[in-house]
Amino acid sequence: MVALVGDFGLARFFPKSMNSLSGNSSSTHCLKGTIGYAPPEYGIGTEATTSGDMYSFGILLLEIFTRKRPTDDMFKDGLKLHLFSKMSLPDQVLEVVDPLLLPRDNKRQSASSSRNPRRANMEETKMKECLISILKVGIACSVESPTNQMDIVDAAKELHFIRDKFVGTRIRTERERANHL
Repeated sequence: MVALVGDFGLARFFPKSMNSLSGNSSSTHCLKGTIGYAPPEYGIGTEATTSGDMYSFGILLLEIFTRKRPTDDMFKDGLKLHLFSKMSLPDQVLEVVDPLLLPRDNKRQSASSSRNPRRANMEETKMKECLISILKVGIACSVESPTNQMDIVDAAKELHFIRDKFVGTRIRTERERANHL
């Protein structure tokens, strides 16, 4: 099953049968949305809410940074993307994030490390802090209890703060490198 961007914000229940032949309406419901991205409470008939969208957003954020789908075969026996991500923090964060998100330019890194190992260590620490912070937002948004979820305003503020902190650090570091050349 593949999630589509159009699935988010659209999860809702429809009566299985609006009018049955006997005149009674059915209480059976079906879910419109994608399995793994729809919050668990939708499975028990809870009305669709913005907290359901936050759950979907949190799962999507975790998927983007871990490159694991919530329907991946590894998620069984109670293990879900949310728990997988939560258990990785903080020590195993670099093992669970998508390797494509980590620096690949080893020549530049090793040259930087040989000139200033302290700076290289600081860059790696900042990268790790950034990834931990982003996963924490995804985890906070995908909590199963809607009352305990991070809301969209706080999630947006936190993600902007993370971006500004990380990008600001990278811009400063790039300028410092340029000045040393």
